[in-house]
Amino acid sequence: MKITVIGAGYVGLVTASCFADLGNEVICVEKIESKIEKLRKGISPIYEPGLDIILKRNIENKRISFTLNMTEGINFSDIIFFCVGTPQGDDGKADLSQIEEASRQIAENLTSYKLIIEKSTVPVNTHQWIKKTILRYAKNNVEFDVASNPEFLREGSAIKDFLEPDRIVVGTESNKARNLFRELYKPFTDQDRILIFTTPATAELIKHASNSFLSLKISYINMVSDLCEKVGADVSMVAEGMGLDKRIGRSFLNAGIGYGGSCFPKDVKAFIKMAKDNGVDFSILEESEKVNKNRRVKFIEKIENILWINKDKNITIWGLSFKPNTDDIREAPSIDIVKQLNSVGANLRLYDPEAAENFKNIFPESDKLRYFSDMYGALEDSDALIILTEWEHFISANLEKIKNTMKLPIIIDGRNIFDGSLVESYGFEYYSIGR
Repeated sequence: MKITVIGAGYVGLVTASCFADLGNEVICVEKIESKIEKLRKGISPIYEPGLDIILKRNIENKRISFTLNMTEGINFSDIIFFCVGTPQGDDGKADLSQIEEASRQIAENLTSYKLIIEKSTVPVNTHQWIKKTILRYAKNNVEFDVASNPEFLREGSAIKDFLEPDRIVVGTESNKARNLFRELYKPFTDQDRILIFTTPATAELIKHASNSFLSLKISYINMVSDLCEKVGADVSMVAEGMGLDKRIGRSFLNAGIGYGGSCFPKDVKAFIKMAKDNGVDFSILEESEKVNKNRRVKFIEKIENILWINKDKNITIWGLSFKPNTDDIREAPSIDIVKQLNSVGANLRLYDPEAAENFKNIFPESDKLRYFSDMYGALEDSDALIILTEWEHFISANLEKIKNTMKLPIIIDGRNIFDGSLVESYGFEYYSIGR
């Protein structure tokens, strides 16, 4: 099939590359010329494991191309995915100007049937505004459908999530659109992947409701971790015991310093805003958001209680991205923690395998803040090691080497990556979350 993807950001590029890898012809429309130039050379502007390989393979096989020309993209196919940004204000309201712009451009170039699909995370009933906009600006009386097909991609495992989905949610109102979706997703349904058809409004809500529920699980286990610390229990074992209950499940029950990234914070705010706009009291979700913000404050207090005076102390931080296997630092807890430690005059030594360059845009290198390309090198003459991201090579790190490199053997583990008794057997002072 021929497919057009509008937007070559995280969702757009993964969507375009994976559909191309399944044998479809895909064109990706992007407004930023410098990004287009890189993409045409097979250079991904984002770090996502496996994406660069898929991208290069499909460029070589001529199954994916990139253009600045919206008209070219619209005329290329009958199936158009909206994967543009929907940034959010402080009140949680999404900026839908890119959605509106793309809708107008489709309307002005509409000469044959189009299936227009929301892939971007949007407020409920955005599909109605897209439809209304196209009808207002269309120069020709041409049939079209607007559908919702939300993404459930996790940064760091997006390729696997796309190709092996738990479910594919489609919201549409016409049989013609349903048949196109069935054809598009046949490689998935042939492998017994679940394809759910519902209304556009329901599909739009499923994405927000799913992410908001997962944020509740994270906030809940973090509150449990606080109680565990008070009574001498182990939150990791509590989570294991809870997770064995099939009604609950083990996923998203890892205590730590809270969630970040581009999805959870944004979607929770948006869901709260939607609820308020429709007169629904969603205070449970407001409390979850409050709990998550407070995790960073409590962790900073924990650091201060352990190290006492942080001024002029050499503090190493492992992990800057909001989660492992990504270079994304949006809403990352590391930002608040580094900001606070930097403000009190600590000597910070920062290491992350992928996110350091992005972090430099917020915190440039200085006498008090240095970046390292080697995680052990960052530990030299260090008074403490703080772990903020659970990268795999941190988990498998050589504890003996860590101890021999540091000035003081102190580890403050914000992600509970180590077995406490094992670490302490090496002579470390070890502090974790909820244990």
